[in-house]
Amino acid sequence: MSVFNGTATILQEQSDSPYNYIPSRSVAIIFVVLFGISTVAHTGQAIYSRIWWLFPTICICGIVEVAGWSGRLWSSFNATNSDAFMLQICATILAPTPLLAANFVILGRIIRRLGTSYSRLPPRWYTIIFCTCDFVSLIIQGTGGGLAASADVDATPGANVMLGGIVFQLVTISVYSALAVEFFVRFIHDRPVDPKRNDSTATLLTSLKSPMTPKLKTMFIALAFSTVCLFIRAVYRTIELTDGWSGRIISTEIYFNVLDGAMIVLAIYTMNFVHPGIFLRDDEDPKVIEKRNIV
Repeated sequence: MSVFNGTATILQEQSDSPYNYIPSRSVAIIFVVLFGISTVAHTGQAIYSRIWWLFPTICICGIVEVAGWSGRLWSSFNATNSDAFMLQICATILAPTPLLAANFVILGRIIRRLGTSYSRLPPRWYTIIFCTCDFVSLIIQGTGGGLAASADVDATPGANVMLGGIVFQLVTISVYSALAVEFFVRFIHDRPVDPKRNDSTATLLTSLKSPMTPKLKTMFIALAFSTVCLFIRAVYRTIELTDGWSGRIISTEIYFNVLDGAMIVLAIYTMNFVHPGIFLRDDEDPKVIEKRNIV
């Protein structure tokens, strides 16, 4: 009889849960640990390499992911707790945004290193334009999360605002990726966008084509892989929120674990192993460095 009552209680909790299931406790613990380790490692790497922009980007992503998966861990003890649910959904939606900003910065630095004449935009504009778009996306998603969390009855309006932020982020990633691919193709085939781009002496020198060193090649591949992971995750979250709070996508835990959690783990650990502090060091062509020193 007690077994029957226990089963009935679990089924009732599942039906009342905003997840439409009870989050796996072991999976939540695994992701909390994974994101925690990566965040601590990134903090140490940032301090050691003195790359301070990693703190408001990748490190913040890791901290917020830990918070989000802690919310899922909390939900595994009480699946009907609305505070735990809103913590995890808001945190896991917002967390990848600063990680994406780091990708924008890294691409700009790679372009500056290899030759700005092959880029559709000057390197600094990748940071200015795309980080601004990323910030706008963050504000939209945060606003939607706040509306959903404060809703007494229907959180759908807030979810729709979050969806708008995710869609905007997906468009941003797509445009950024298209520009990155164009740069790489132009660089490989030596087809500058504007060979005479010379806004300043420094810009003219950085427009000189430099060799693709093993470090830069590894950094570029890592950046591409990280971006693909973030793109897959953004597509998933777009479909999830479009499907609704009670849809099949949000109600299937394995989708979330693989297409959200695992994708961000892969993206953030990629930057641990292929760290900008090592792979973006100044190992350019000595001739180019010499010319810059003359200037």
